[in-house]
Amino acid sequence: MSFAIPERWLALQEPGWTVGRITLQEKGLYRLRTAAGEQNALVSGRFQFDAQSVSDYPAVGDYVLADCADPDTAVIHRVLPRKSLFVRRAAGTSKTEQVVAANIDTVFLCMSLNNDFNLRRLERYLAVAWESGADPVVLLTKADLCADIPQKQAEVASVAMGADVLTVSAMDADGYHQVTPYLTAGRTVAFVGSSGVGKSTLINRLLGEERLATDGLRNDDKGHHTTTHRELLVLPGGAMVIDTPGMRELGMWDAASGVEQTFADMEALAARCRFRNCSHTSEPGCAVREAIRRGELDGGRWLSYQKLKNENDYAADSASYLAAKEKKFKEIAKINKNNRKR
Repeated sequence: MSFAIPERWLALQEPGWTVGRITLQEKGLYRLRTAAGEQNALVSGRFQFDAQSVSDYPAVGDYVLADCADPDTAVIHRVLPRKSLFVRRAAGTSKTEQVVAANIDTVFLCMSLNNDFNLRRLERYLAVAWESGADPVVLLTKADLCADIPQKQAEVASVAMGADVLTVSAMDADGYHQVTPYLTAGRTVAFVGSSGVGKSTLINRLLGEERLATDGLRNDDKGHHTTTHRELLVLPGGAMVIDTPGMRELGMWDAASGVEQTFADMEALAARCRFRNCSHTSEPGCAVREAIRRGELDGGRWLSYQKLKNENDYAADSASYLAAKEKKFKEIAKINKNNRKR
């Protein structure tokens, strides 16, 4: 399958170094793809010394500058500027970030229409996706297991303002046709979601071969976890797709603007309260409490908004981290802002 480095990154090539893209990442080992082919790669000692955070290291989807003189192992010296970055808080109790994928054009937020269906979790995914700089698309999978698809679609549309919502079934020969318009040559998409929602099955259909391991349903109507690492694959038409492991949790990591965009209706409603510093608990003239009382606002969505804001504030309360992030994500913020204006 054809693979080409876009001109915007080739223009950043330096003497002695080659521009390549990270296609596989497992702990400190990488797989690098250049115009000449693929090879294993490691980051240089200087790179490790200069790195200030986990997100400074290469991730799947990154374009990098590397010394490829050794045919066995290339040495990565620099990560080129990213146009998008999907970041979550690392699983567990440690307060660190984890990069899921970089330089994505479209991120498919996968949620199955059986036992995995959860609007509150979808709101969380949307917040992180909007923050990343990529365009989120909600992908409702396993349509063959749902008895009331229009109802589910309406529920999703009520919380996914601004994002396309697609419904697919990998069980049908053409069950993924709604995805193909997003897969033009040179574009990169990523599939993220819980374990067992059918990401690998769908990607195999797009590849036209059983490249990724898949498994059937468990007794509780949920799929098995099969993907164990992130990997970038080239589709027959020239588009690139990133498969990711199922996420048991998606912690917020400084996604303030993503939360605001996901809950733009909540922000607008709160702005109508009588007092600017309304806590939405007991103040007179509270537009939020009035909307909940009238049934115009789902109380669960309001609680979800508050929860994600509080969680995000906790994750981003380090002044040193915020300073580093402001510098690191300056380019992403500019691209994100310009895209939304258009």
